[in-house]
Amino acid sequence: MALGGFSSELHVLAVDDSFVDRKVIERLLKISACKVTTVESGARALQYLGLDGPNGSSSALTILDKQDLKVNLIVTDYSMPGLTGYELLKKIKESSAFREIPVVIMSSENIQPRIEQCMIEGAEDFLLKPVKLADVKRLKELIMRVGEAKEGLTKSSSPKRILQNDIDSSPSSSSSSSSSQDVSSLDDDTPSSKRMKLEPKSS
Repeated sequence: MALGGFSSELHVLAVDDSFVDRKVIERLLKISACKVTTVESGARALQYLGLDGPNGSSSALTILDKQDLKVNLIVTDYSMPGLTGYELLKKIKESSAFREIPVVIMSSENIQPRIEQCMIEGAEDFLLKPVKLADVKRLKELIMRVGEAKEGLTKSSSPKRILQNDIDSSPSSSSSSSSSQDVSSLDDDTPSSKRMKLEPKSS
């Protein structure tokens, strides 16, 4: 199983059609000592995982990347041309081989019905862009806990509730802004799951 054989370095598949956003999330993940594979579309993510069917060149890709295919977390943008992050989430959760991999959705838009639908479909969490270093650290802690629970055959609690409930009490005035934010300022301590709760709902 993809989550088995946990090592200290977690492998994250990051999916985003924005070059800037891919570089931001890649840097934050590497700062947190994660191994990162970035792809530019939902279709490319399915190709990497070998979930795009018998046609195309995915078979050769999957064989070549077999050693690196232990993905511990998938982080995907919601709004992408072609296959959206929501559609990618559904395809992953329909796969017997990859449904146990936690999927986190990212978006610059705080739209509550969209967030709720992603959570219903099995998303682990929904992060507001720009993603902060605090978000990545919390995700890493979450995946480590999920991995330890699986190794111990313990499934008594739902992992998707951890990020929603385990919110620190420090106030924040952070807001969702352009994803082209300077990378040097991305070490804000307020996770976007808290920023999302503090922001007013879109009308």
